[in-house]
Parts: sequence; structure tokens; C-alpha cells
Amino acid sequence: MTTVHRTIERSIEDVFAVLADPWTYPDWLVGAKAMRSVDATWPAPSSSFHHRVGLAGPLTIADSSTSLAISAPTMLELEVRARPAGRARVTFHLATLTSTKTEVAFSEEPLGLTRLLAPLAAVLSIPRNARSLKHLEQFLQG
Repeated sequence: MTTVHRTIERSIEDVFAVLADPWTYPDWLVGAKAMRSVDATWPAPSSSFHHRVGLAGPLTIADSSTSLAISAPTMLELEVRARPAGRARVTFHLATLTSTKTEVAFSEEPLGLTRLLAPLAAVLSIPRNARSLKHLEQFLQG
């Protein structure tokens, strides 16, 4: 499992609201290209959202992610699918530092056969997830 952290100058409620809104993902999550649909019960556990993941240039693949657990405004856990890369459990943990500062931990754990490639996945996911948190901060700052 890999984890990256970032302190974001926004309230925990503001940060969590963006994490819980998959329609924002193409604006800040590296690799997310477009949203296709979101279940009406999102982000309740077992609900899903359907997205397009970028491969290279204009090439994308349709896939989905499912909510595994939620504890607003401190935790959101997802099972993400991004074929052909595989599946992973992604967890966002948020902690209040001050009323206007939030610590975000973004963890990613390969699942299934993807676990066999965990060392390679870690090399790729750490910079990608760190860049995603930087983009999340920029998105929140408008």
C-alpha cells in the first residue's frame, strides 16, 4: 500500500465535499478523463460511479468505481477499476489541523492479481497521487 499526504488550506467539510462528488474527479484526479454517470445513492456503500480513464493521448476506457465505506467528513474508501491496470482500494483520510487547514492522506492498495505488480504500482502511484492532491488543492482554491 502507498500513501501520500498533503495539507490543504480549506476546511475538512470543503475538502470532503469535493472528494464525495465524483463529477469533480476529471478536474483534479490524474487519469480521470470524463464522468459517465453516478448512482442515485452515491456515496452510500455499494453505490458506483462510471467514468472514463485515460490511457495515452485521446485513448480512454470506460470503467467504474464503487464506494466501500464512508464516514463523512473524515474518510471515503473506494474500489477503483482502471482497466487494463486492474483494481485497487483507494482511501482518503481527512484530519482537521485548524478550521481552515485539512490534512489529506490518499492511500492506494492493489487488489486481486494487481497485487503481484505492487512494487511497480507503487513507483507509478506515488507521484500520480501526489500530483492529484496538488490538483485537488488548486481546484479547491478556484
